[in-house]
Amino acid sequence: MPDEETATPTASAPATPGTPGGPLFNSMRVDSLSYDRKSMPRCKCFPVTAPTWGQPHTCFTDFPAPDVSLTRKLGAEFVGTFILIFAATAGPIVNQKYSGAETLLGNAACAGLAVMIIILSTGHISGAHLNPSLTIAFAACRHFPWTQVPAYIAAQVSASICASFALKGVFHPFMSGGVTVPSVSHGQAFALEFLITFNLLFVVTAVATDTRAVGELAGIAVGATVMLNILVAGPSSGGSMNPVRTLGPAVAAGNYRALWIYLIAPTLGAVIGSATYTLVKLREDEVDAPRQVRSFRR
Repeated sequence: MPDEETATPTASAPATPGTPGGPLFNSMRVDSLSYDRKSMPRCKCFPVTAPTWGQPHTCFTDFPAPDVSLTRKLGAEFVGTFILIFAATAGPIVNQKYSGAETLLGNAACAGLAVMIIILSTGHISGAHLNPSLTIAFAACRHFPWTQVPAYIAAQVSASICASFALKGVFHPFMSGGVTVPSVSHGQAFALEFLITFNLLFVVTAVATDTRAVGELAGIAVGATVMLNILVAGPSSGGSMNPVRTLGPAVAAGNYRALWIYLIAPTLGAVIGSATYTLVKLREDEVDAPRQVRSFRR
C-alpha cells in the first residue's frame, strides 16, 4: 500500500463563492458610478428582451448587469431626491416665514448636509445621483448606462414634485420662498448656474470614478461643494445646480419664471465638468496601483 505522504493528490473542484479562499462573486462586481472607460464597451444594440420591472436588462454588447435591481435603485433614488428637495427647499421657506432666521449660511447648510447624508446612506444602492444633470453627464461620459437614464430622471422629477407639494401643505402660503429665481440678469444667472454645476460635477466625477480620490469621504466632499456653491451663487441665481431643485417648487408654487435657465445651464455645466475631470484624470501607468473603491457605489 503506498505511503499517504507519497499518494497522488486528487483533483479538487474550483472554490465556489462563500467557501474559504473562494471568490465572493462569480463575476466582476460593477459600480455604475465607477465604470472605467476601458471596461465600458460602447452600447451597440438595444436590449435583447424588454426588461421585467425591477430586473436588469440583457444585451449582447451592452453594459454588465448590475447586482442591484432597478426597482431598488429607483426606490433609493426617489427617497434620496425627496429628502434633498424637502431639506434644500425648506431652508429658504423657513427663512422667508421667520424673517431671515436661516440666513444664507443656513440655506447652504441645509442643501449641503442633505446631499452628504443621502450619499452616505443610499450611495451604495443607487449611486445617489439626485440630479438629472448628473445622470445625463455620467451617461454621456460612459460612467452610467443610457438605458437607465429615463427611469432615474422620472424618479427624480416625481420625488421633487412630491416633496414640493408636501412643503406647500406644511408651510402654505410661504412656498414662493423655496423657488429658485434669478435676482440678476438671465445671462448672469445662466453663467452662474453653469459654473457652479461645472464645479459640482468635477468633484463628483473625481470621487465617484477615480479610486485615487477621497473614497470614503465622497459624501463630505460633494456636500461641501454644494454648500460652497450656494454661498457663492445663492443670492444671485438661487444656487440650484439641479433641474429638479427648481422644477418641483416651481410646479407647486406656479412660478415658472426663467425656468429654462435651470434646466439647460446645469445640464451643460454637468456634462462639461464631468468630461473635464475625465480628461485630466491620471492614467493607471502614471501612479501606483489604485486602492479598491469603497464608497459612492453603483
